[in-house]
Amino acid sequence: MRYFVTGGTGFIGTHLVEILVNDGHEVVVLTRDLTKAEHLPEPVEIIEGDITDKESMRDAMDGVDGVFHLAAWFQVGPGPWNAEKAERINVDGTRNVLELMDELDVPKGVYVSTVGVYGNTGGEYVTESYRSPNIFRSVYQRTKWQAHYEVAEPMIDDGLPLVIVSLGAIFGPGDKDYGGTPRTGFTGYLKQELPMIPNDFVLPFDYVEDTAANIKRAMDEGELGEEYIIASEPRNFVDVFDLAERLTGIPAPRAVPGTVFQLMSYGVAGLESFTRPPEGFESELLGFFATGGVLVDNSKAKRELGIDHRPFEESLQRYLEWEIEQQGLEPKITEEIA
Repeated sequence: MRYFVTGGTGFIGTHLVEILVNDGHEVVVLTRDLTKAEHLPEPVEIIEGDITDKESMRDAMDGVDGVFHLAAWFQVGPGPWNAEKAERINVDGTRNVLELMDELDVPKGVYVSTVGVYGNTGGEYVTESYRSPNIFRSVYQRTKWQAHYEVAEPMIDDGLPLVIVSLGAIFGPGDKDYGGTPRTGFTGYLKQELPMIPNDFVLPFDYVEDTAANIKRAMDEGELGEEYIIASEPRNFVDVFDLAERLTGIPAPRAVPGTVFQLMSYGVAGLESFTRPPEGFESELLGFFATGGVLVDNSKAKRELGIDHRPFEESLQRYLEWEIEQQGLEPKITEEIA
């Protein structure tokens, strides 16, 4: 099979491309910068282009057996200063990719969304049929909601042969190596620069290799027109960092109510009228951590796709070992992780 991949030079995309190549498929990867694709396996065909420029993708996508659309603008914190860019990439770029799929009669596509489009689920576990209002503190969530519900779903209703998958918070070795940003606060935690965490913030935490494999399963097994939550089971931030403490011996950050982060976000928002705060202290990020729990039910994906996630303890241990080595920290690790 021949596949066209957007976002194939990124954190998740790199792992997906490697899986596809190892399985013997031909892979075409779109990139805005050829130098960012140098780490990809040699058989991969690299095409210079941009999802915001529809015609730059046409020749490369023509004749493929499937499209994986992973490319997105992802940052929580600097969103207000990048709203136009986020909409151009996440919404307009997604429309370009899917319209071109339709025009070229590509047999199947997989669009990668996020469980962030569900927002706070009010303490209830939700399935793919759940619809949240587009009321979010982060520009990333708002634009991904638009791409999911105002672009991808309507095109599916019009007959586009597409499968939608929703991911949780992705972590693993190499998180920052491919233009990504730390997604889960572990870097600050290991440096003991993360003073506190919300005690009511719940989200699935997914290991990158498992996520890439599950995205491929959606292409292989997913039914056209369906949506699948391929994230793992949701976990409370407190439980995640308590496990990190047991593995590393580094004390977990202090847990405080999410309302503390909400109040801080209001205060910082007032200051942002005059100055831009340091990275990690933006009002958008603080408000995001006050949003509570995203509780999702992945039973449909388990049943229909056979998705698989390794035990969380194993994946977190692997990642923390790698991160400790990358930071050159003293070996503050227990025998369990050594």
